[in-house]
Amino acid sequence: MNTRALRADILLFVTAAIWGLAFVAQRVGMEHVGPLTFNGIRFALGALALVPLILALEKRREPGNLGADKKRMLIGGGLLGIALFVGATLQQIGLAGPQLAGFGLEASTAGKAGFITGLYVVLVPIFGLLLAQRPGWGTWVGAALAVVGMYLLSVTSNLTISFGDLLVFIGAFFWAGHVLLVGKLSPGLDGVDAIKLSTIQFAACAVLSLIGAVATEEITLTGVVGAAPAIAYGGLMSVGVAYTLQVVAQRDAQPAHAAIILSLESVFAAIGGWLMLGEVLSTRGLIGCGLMLSGMVLSQLKP
Repeated sequence: MNTRALRADILLFVTAAIWGLAFVAQRVGMEHVGPLTFNGIRFALGALALVPLILALEKRREPGNLGADKKRMLIGGGLLGIALFVGATLQQIGLAGPQLAGFGLEASTAGKAGFITGLYVVLVPIFGLLLAQRPGWGTWVGAALAVVGMYLLSVTSNLTISFGDLLVFIGAFFWAGHVLLVGKLSPGLDGVDAIKLSTIQFAACAVLSLIGAVATEEITLTGVVGAAPAIAYGGLMSVGVAYTLQVVAQRDAQPAHAAIILSLESVFAAIGGWLMLGEVLSTRGLIGCGLMLSGMVLSQLKP
């Protein structure tokens, strides 16, 4: 492995760590504000955080390159924003411990949510069947391992699943759809336009989330201030810094390396939940996590 590839892998490892620990921030933020309020402010910050990167890359763009069609960018970014909004909302409500407890429902934990969300890695190639794509044997074996792991992690001996885990699981399908949509919209885009597309989708998600928050949640200055560190991490670090690192790293990273390293996001979510929130997984849950991670990696190694 050359120096550039090694540096890329290290940057991707840092990216996975930042994204994994974001699940802890999302869980902590729910102690102060509602899920839609959290996501609305978080994604607004994320969109703003990418503006300096766009301006810097615009200066390096070749003269005469006018970029992608603006109408295509706006429509594509809007569609991505809707998919992102649904997936992020389901995930955030699933992590909303205090809010769900008020209805007598159990929320997901940071660690469990990280692994369940990671199922989108396996779902993407399976959804590809609808696009006449043929997944390899690794995808099917990986999917089987992930399903068994999901059962051990989230389904109790009484064959019940917590409401929070169920919401995060449904959200994984929208994350997978989001990835497929990105695959349809991004061909032909250069680095600047790809980041512009992401900025538009983050802004669209923020607007939809804030509209929902105003309509359904009580927004207070005290709550926003209390959640500020968690929101800042989720918006600036998870979106702004981590996305920038990913863009830089994937120029030199091998695709298989990138996919496998980024799947470690779920491991960092579990470690962060254990160290910072005192979350403990049972032996059954740990075996489930191991099977799910194996399924994610195998689906990338033999797609």
